[in-house]
Amino acid sequence: MAHWTSFERETEKETKRLIKCISGIEDEENQNFQLALKFVWSNFKFHRFLDVDSHKVQRSISGIYEKLMVHSDLSKAGSWMRLTEEFLNSPLPNTHGTKTDPHYSILSLLLFLSDSPSNTNFTERPRVKEAEAEDNFDWAKYLMEGEDIDAGPYPDTPVSKSSQAHSSRLDDQQPISREDSGIQLDRTPQEDQDNASKTVPVAWTVGEPDARAWLEHHVVTPYWAAHALRFPHSLHLHSNLLNVWDQHLYNTDPLYLPEEKAFVTETQVIRETLWLFSGVKKNFIFQHHDGKVSVRNNVVVTHLTSNCLYSVLEHIAMYGQAVSRLQKFIDEVTGYSSEPCPPGSGSSHSSRKGSEPPFRTYQAFVWALNKYFTSFKEELTTIERELISNDETVTLSAVLERLSPHLAQIKVLHKVFCTGVAEVPPATPNVVRASHLLNTLYKAIIEYDSVGEASEQTVALLFSLWTETVRPYLEIVDEWIVHGHLFDPAKEFIIQRNKDVPVNHRDFWYTTYTLYSVSEMVEEEKMNDAASGSSGGEQSSNNRQLTMVSFLKPVLKQIIMAGKSMQLLKNLDCKETEQAEKSSRGLKSLYTLFLESVQSRLCSREGTPTDAVTEQQATTRSLIKMHSIMAQHLEIQDIHDPLLAINFARLYLEQSDFHERFSGGDFIVDRSSQSVTCQTFELTLRSCLYPHIERRYIECCGNLMMTLKKDYKLLEYLQAMRNYFLLEAGDTMYDFYTAIFDKVQEKESWQQPSFLNVQLQEAVGQRYPEDSSRLSVFLENIDPSRKKHPVNNLEALILTYKVPWPVDIVISSECQKIYNQVFLLLLQIKWAKYSLDALRFNFTGAARKLEGSIAEEGKVKEPVNQQIHRMCLLRVKLMHFVNSLHNYIMTRILHSTGLEFQHQVQEAKDLDQLIKIHYRYLATIHDRCLLREKVSFVKEAIIKVLNLVLIFSDRWQAGFGAWKIESIDKMESDFKNCHMFLVTILNKAVCRGSFPHLESLALSLMAGFEQC
Repeated sequence: MAHWTSFERETEKETKRLIKCISGIEDEENQNFQLALKFVWSNFKFHRFLDVDSHKVQRSISGIYEKLMVHSDLSKAGSWMRLTEEFLNSPLPNTHGTKTDPHYSILSLLLFLSDSPSNTNFTERPRVKEAEAEDNFDWAKYLMEGEDIDAGPYPDTPVSKSSQAHSSRLDDQQPISREDSGIQLDRTPQEDQDNASKTVPVAWTVGEPDARAWLEHHVVTPYWAAHALRFPHSLHLHSNLLNVWDQHLYNTDPLYLPEEKAFVTETQVIRETLWLFSGVKKNFIFQHHDGKVSVRNNVVVTHLTSNCLYSVLEHIAMYGQAVSRLQKFIDEVTGYSSEPCPPGSGSSHSSRKGSEPPFRTYQAFVWALNKYFTSFKEELTTIERELISNDETVTLSAVLERLSPHLAQIKVLHKVFCTGVAEVPPATPNVVRASHLLNTLYKAIIEYDSVGEASEQTVALLFSLWTETVRPYLEIVDEWIVHGHLFDPAKEFIIQRNKDVPVNHRDFWYTTYTLYSVSEMVEEEKMNDAASGSSGGEQSSNNRQLTMVSFLKPVLKQIIMAGKSMQLLKNLDCKETEQAEKSSRGLKSLYTLFLESVQSRLCSREGTPTDAVTEQQATTRSLIKMHSIMAQHLEIQDIHDPLLAINFARLYLEQSDFHERFSGGDFIVDRSSQSVTCQTFELTLRSCLYPHIERRYIECCGNLMMTLKKDYKLLEYLQAMRNYFLLEAGDTMYDFYTAIFDKVQEKESWQQPSFLNVQLQEAVGQRYPEDSSRLSVFLENIDPSRKKHPVNNLEALILTYKVPWPVDIVISSECQKIYNQVFLLLLQIKWAKYSLDALRFNFTGAARKLEGSIAEEGKVKEPVNQQIHRMCLLRVKLMHFVNSLHNYIMTRILHSTGLEFQHQVQEAKDLDQLIKIHYRYLATIHDRCLLREKVSFVKEAIIKVLNLVLIFSDRWQAGFGAWKIESIDKMESDFKNCHMFLVTILNKAVCRGSFPHLESLALSLMAGFEQC
């Protein structure tokens, strides 16, 4: 073994140790040990071992991670990926670089030695890195020991920090040759270009000849001046690409004529780019003309061709123009502040001095933009400091790559600004401007939100911008629904107060507010807010769909109802109002509640360990369920879509990186957050904003309904309307209308207001004295042609009931008109019924006289008893018809519908809903009493029968000698025709199912018709 090298001897030693460790045989002379030794040496010498495949190792790592995720070992999977990544990015002893072959070799060995990683219980232990020991040895004293040092004339004077810094700057500012790049060093301090272009006289002290030379060498060359001196640069080929290209053009194109160029360094280009993004308008490379940013044509650098540099600078100028437009808008809006303007900045302010200040939505939007640009300019300042410090090479491409996220966000902001602000015509009202801006932001968030992961930063930026811009709107809503005051001096809110209508007016609920809707063509549409409080988009035309502030659409009705209810409550003297004022003093604003809800929804929640374990278990179960669903989906579709699987998994992951803070205890949305992701924005509004508005709506409307029912006796007034107009107080109204009917039978005049009011007061005052002063009767003129029929004479009677405010909001004058129509129909039916019931059977004396006169004449067409029998039969038929109609209206219509109405009134949540219920109740009884214009022919047939009843009653009371037998025939014929017509019409309606409530009346009339 003497010929062996030291490596072979070391390998022999380690091989024996390996065999002893694995086999457990300690005796090297053992036969099994020798066989194992020969086998290992044979493999070492003659077996070819391939180099490790890093891609295969990486696939194995990813496979183990995916397997752990499938088994829902989330913590183990995270530790596995983090630890392997840390190992690959950590240096190894005697190995330079990261992710080298030794790294992957060690991981490959560990993977071969591993046994079922998913079944291993693993808990990551924290590792504490050992701090490196500081070397406190004084090497300077040790190395300078025994040397004579000249400390100058004042050896005891300490060296100041400023002199040290000055000396270090002198050392740093020695010229450095960079042969590998054409970038020239520029140590020019940032200063105003106007001051730099002026010649400043400097007095030089005699005895300092090197001072001026140093300044001329280190101050930047005035590249903006004409015929500026060329700066020295490297002679490397890469640094002279411009000259090479110009020489090529000169040799190949005989007509090529070199133009005069302004040479700048790449550092100067970077600085002017930073200045352009900072809002500086006086630049050399970038020029501003009428709001547009252009690039100077003759600017070149030595290491790029003119076309290449121009294309890059054109790209920069596009973003610079966007920044300039946004900054100009910010300056215009903030120029209205009451603070004194600095000199030279009052041009735009003075031009708009006489105009109105911008409304609050624009101010909030500008505030959000200004906050973003503040952070953006901080990033620009950081880059410029790094450029000045010159610690590392800074190139234009590196700066643009570093600013690429900000530039993409500026592009989105500029697009929102152009669509939401710049494209709106100047004469557009503020309500349209504010609505259009908020709609633009809302649609932009929804649009980018649908992209998913690709636009998380954009959605986060737009969401923060939206939360700031929407603040005035939410404050207006909060002031209205909490304090009952719609404070909107700039008229930017979509709901405006009509000051011409006072609160105590009976039309307050219907005409006091105007709802504005904005069309897609940015035009204003104005319409009155109806009692329903519905949005204007439902009443739009077919050609142009009206829209409004999109995020308020789901709760617009609740806002209107809560605002009007609160304003009405403020003007009512009640206990609920005082309690509401006391409770509202300590309430947080709607905007603060919204931000707190957003924070609690999207921020990581600190809970107890038990809660954390429970939440983790729930998340794990959700992930497992989601994986199974996705697996079934992929099996059915026979496809593999990893992006779809990732997005589905992300929907169930807890979003814990959304932080929002305001200095001073308020909140702010962090623009760097990425937690506002797909399908989050609309859900955030539903869970964080709408519940607070709903809660306030229920509270305000509930207090108003309680006040109207308890303090203002709303239910009692509704019952009074039914008592008197619908004759539910039967005994009271019976005394009133029977007095009228008696006057008619006695052929006396009853159409006297004094008589009618006296009878009404006497009838009501006995049982309801509190209502006697509210009820009154007056007469109106009717068409003379209608007076031919006796039953129509009652149409001149008008019953009124004085309803106090605010109950007259529910029981309006229009409602009383409907009540009067039903009241007149009921009076006509009652008159016919009373006339038939009042007939007496005193036919004996009249029949004998009639028989004697007929015997003398000798013309007997029909016996007298037969005529009396026919009259009695006709009376019974008429009574059956009138009683059927009376029972149908009084029981099937008024009573049953009244019970439903009372139940709905008790369940009404707000005043608008109560008004709707009351209108629906009146419309129902109006239709079911056959008073609608569409079924007027049915009512005419009924009125004809009622009129026939009155004629029959008059002739009955006149006796048999006052009429002829032909009149009986005519009355029977008319009644039969009307009866048949009504039975036919009602049966058809019932068979169609369009009027199910008429079934009882149809059956009753049909039974009477069959008996005829």
